[in-house]
Amino acid sequence: MADKSDRWEENAKGKYFVDGNCIAAKLCVAVAHKNFKMSDSGHAYVYKQPESPEEEEQAREAVTGCPVNSVGDDGEDD
Repeated sequence: MADKSDRWEENAKGKYFVDGNCIAAKLCVAVAHKNFKMSDSGHAYVYKQPESPEEEEQAREAVTGCPVNSVGDDGEDD
């Protein structure tokens, strides 16, 4: 389970985030490219929170598909 206290600073404010355990597998970027990007330092982050049901579904897929559980949903929309 992703640790919200270890979320990358680049993450957009909101419920989805990527934490410091990211291994740059890029699954989140592949399934939710409208919401996740790779940083210059080699880890993924949420650059935009989902704004549609389609984006929400893709972000959920990123959460469940991350091989190291580094993508999280803290349940809070901030």
